[in-house]
Amino acid sequence: MATPRSSVFFSPRGDTLLYLIALLSLLLHNISADSHFEGFDADDDLEDDTVLFQPPLSDLPRRPPPPPTTLSTPSDPESHHGPPVPQSDPDLNPKTTSFDYWDEDEFEGFPVDNNNVITPPEVIKTTSDDSVLDENEKARVLEPVSLSKRIRAYTVEMICVSFLIMFAVNYFTGKKENENLALAWAAKFATKDTIFDKNFSLLGVGEGDNSPLLMKEGQNVFKFYASGRRYCQDLVGTMELKSRQDLIAKLYNMVVPCKDEITIEVRMNEDAMDHVVFALGKKKAAKVMHKEVRDLQRFASLMTAGPNGRKWVADELMVITESKEVAGDLITETVLDQVFGEKAFQSLGKLFISMHFSDQQQGTHKKMLVFKFALPDVNHMADMTRLVALVPYYIDLIGRYKLSSQARSKTEAARSKVAQEVYKEQQNERQEMLQRKKAEKKKMMEEAASKLNAEALRKKEAKERARQLKKAMPKIKMSRGA
Repeated sequence: MATPRSSVFFSPRGDTLLYLIALLSLLLHNISADSHFEGFDADDDLEDDTVLFQPPLSDLPRRPPPPPTTLSTPSDPESHHGPPVPQSDPDLNPKTTSFDYWDEDEFEGFPVDNNNVITPPEVIKTTSDDSVLDENEKARVLEPVSLSKRIRAYTVEMICVSFLIMFAVNYFTGKKENENLALAWAAKFATKDTIFDKNFSLLGVGEGDNSPLLMKEGQNVFKFYASGRRYCQDLVGTMELKSRQDLIAKLYNMVVPCKDEITIEVRMNEDAMDHVVFALGKKKAAKVMHKEVRDLQRFASLMTAGPNGRKWVADELMVITESKEVAGDLITETVLDQVFGEKAFQSLGKLFISMHFSDQQQGTHKKMLVFKFALPDVNHMADMTRLVALVPYYIDLIGRYKLSSQARSKTEAARSKVAQEVYKEQQNERQEMLQRKKAEKKKMMEEAASKLNAEALRKKEAKERARQLKKAMPKIKMSRGA
């Protein structure tokens, strides 16, 4: 049966099909070459045409991919999205790069310098930032620093140096001021034809006329010695002045004022002082002394009025005494008129602090007279002449003073009672010390026993039981027969 003509037309033969495929490929190639691969040589086109006319479509060779547009270095295997690094080729001109053989339209958008070398954007940004920083640093260095800024930069150092200078200047000036005050007192009361020179045969810390009168124990502590007088062994005067050499203490004294003081201690002979416990001071200081001083607390009491309504000390003062008889005998009319009376004390009240006489003083030497006075300034040292004159006056008065039989019996009873109390206190202290030692020894033994092992502990307990049994057994005496 014959096949229709129309069917023959729509079923082309093999050669016709191949021709149509080659024609379609050529058209597509020309279109793509014109739009994307401009600038390639004609030889390349001919080669492509010959390749396209090969019979099998599946065996057609594919065009190789364009050169890689990524940069890679041996140390950084990851892809870098910048332009390729130019590489040198021995066959090419050293001034040319591999980009001369590439299509510029294929890689448009990459920055190229004058030497046809691509500079990555990161490098350009970093270089511009560094140049800006360098310019700022240069401007900062070239900018002149004002004097006020320099001063503010060294404020702490300037304050420290100023404080050190002030401390050093105050040290030397305060030290000199204290020395002048102590020398002024010695010149007024311890030089030739003065009070201490007339009452003591030896003044100062050494023997001879050229011996120094004062001994310096600190920048604000000075001592004066005198001896060679009846009824007493020696006299020691201690001047405790303000710490003028210390800047911090000086500032503190501005807030809490204090005085320059001198304390005169007279050690009496053992046979030159009877049973006397007596003190005199301003009311506030006298109450503090009665609470804190041991002998005044044990033997004496406060005395608010004079004996038998006689003339008495100023209202600012208070007497602490063991008996009214002693107080009346020691506060004489002469002392009231010269120092402790109402009129006389108005001028001397600012310099008098206290005086304390006792045969029960704490320490190695029990019979002592203690005077405390405030020192005036250098130009008014004569204001305390009457107070200093009390020292030799009371040395003679206490040295000659004898109690009545009735007063002596009371003072002896009080001293015996206090002696028993002191003995009991000492016994209690000894018992407490022994108990403390026993407790410590027991604790040490327990600690040592806790460190022993079980076998040693068993042996120790057995030894202790044997000792207790031996101690509990009756003692048997054996006699040898004739």
